[in-house]
Formats: sequence, structure tokens, C-alpha cells
Amino acid sequence: MKRVILILALIASVGMYAQETNPTYEVEGEMVKATYYHENGKIAQTGFFVNEKLQGEWKMYNEEGRKIAMGQYNNGVKTGKWFFWKGEKLNEVDFDQNKIAHVIQWSNAEAVVLNK
Repeated sequence: MKRVILILALIASVGMYAQETNPTYEVEGEMVKATYYHENGKIAQTGFFVNEKLQGEWKMYNEEGRKIAMGQYNNGVKTGKWFFWKGEKLNEVDFDQNKIAHVIQWSNAEAVVLNK
């Protein structure tokens, strides 16, 4: 019963935050899959919540449906490699406890910027 109340509270709190995007929620085992939409009906982002915190892989898309970002959350914190696409460029960003640790910018399959 406690789990059901927790899931309903999570859905209500996220629903109030992103009301304009008509989100959908699906319970998948211990996780809740959330999908948010652009006004044109295309998916804006999708990912999971566990215990009201972002968890696992999240993907974000622009209004045309092209992927613009992808990465992992662990207990609500960005972690590991994240990828951000903008035009022909790809930024590979390493996160450590929600902080940027390393960035590589790729253009035409070659690294053009390296920051540590």
C-alpha cells in the first residue's frame, strides 16, 4: 500500500510540474516510466523515476523528433557520459556527481575540443 501511495504521489507531483506537456506514466516493476510531449505531439523526453528521483537512461528530443540529449541518472544525479547533439556537432560530457568532469566536442567524427 505504501508503494502505491508513493507512486501516486510521484505521478501527481511530476504531473503538476509538467502539466503543459501532457505527460504519460507507466509503472514498470519498481520504476515509473515518464514520457513528456511537445505541443505538436512529438516526444520531448522520456525516462524513469524510482522513489521520486530520476533514474537510469533519459533521452530528450527536439520538436522535429531528433534526439538532442541522452544520459544517465543515478538517484536523481547526472552521472557518467552524456551526449548532446546540436546540428552536426556532438558534445560528449562526463559527469561526476552532477558536475561536469570532462568535455569532448566532436565534429565529423573527429574530436575538435578537449577540456579537463
